[in-house]
Amino acid sequence: MANFDAEPLSGNNAEVVEKIISLNNKLSAFWASAHGWAPEDAANLLSKSRLDWQVSLSETLHLWFDCDQMTDGELILAWANLGALLEGTLKLFFSIYYSDFQTDIEALKKANAYDHKKQTHKEPDGLTLEVLRRYVIEKDLFVEAHREMFQLVQSRRNAIHAYKDRELGTVNEFRDSVRGYMKFLTDVDLSVPYPDNP
Repeated sequence: MANFDAEPLSGNNAEVVEKIISLNNKLSAFWASAHGWAPEDAANLLSKSRLDWQVSLSETLHLWFDCDQMTDGELILAWANLGALLEGTLKLFFSIYYSDFQTDIEALKKANAYDHKKQTHKEPDGLTLEVLRRYVIEKDLFVEAHREMFQLVQSRRNAIHAYKDRELGTVNEFRDSVRGYMKFLTDVDLSVPYPDNP
């Protein structure tokens, strides 16, 4: 069973989801209109992103996280929900740091090679979770527990392509991954610049 928490998190299931909702709401409210202080390229990219959907997808976690048992179909949809949130958060992070991301053309080309598409530069909103995850590994970004969670969520989320047999994991593994996502989201929120930060 996956365990992405170096230390136990306090709070019940509802509190975990509420924290995710609160953090995504904060990030969405601020970064959807960052013109005037964020670099122009980043602000333009963020303004066209559907950060409000991150909030809505966060609210949907209650459907899955509060269940003691799930059917296979429910677990597939739960992982897809979490995978979409994870991908959106990574895209948000790289959009905020777009100037740094944009200058690393060679790493982007290498990352894109894993996507089986042309090895050309793309904006963060056009990259897949696989490319973003490999880029994070290549650049040694985020702590190892986060990178392990990315791999597991991506693997489980791919069960949405339901014709091929894939490992679905368990409800407890999903809950651990949601808690891991909450910790990752907290780290992202603490690492991005806000104008009132010292």
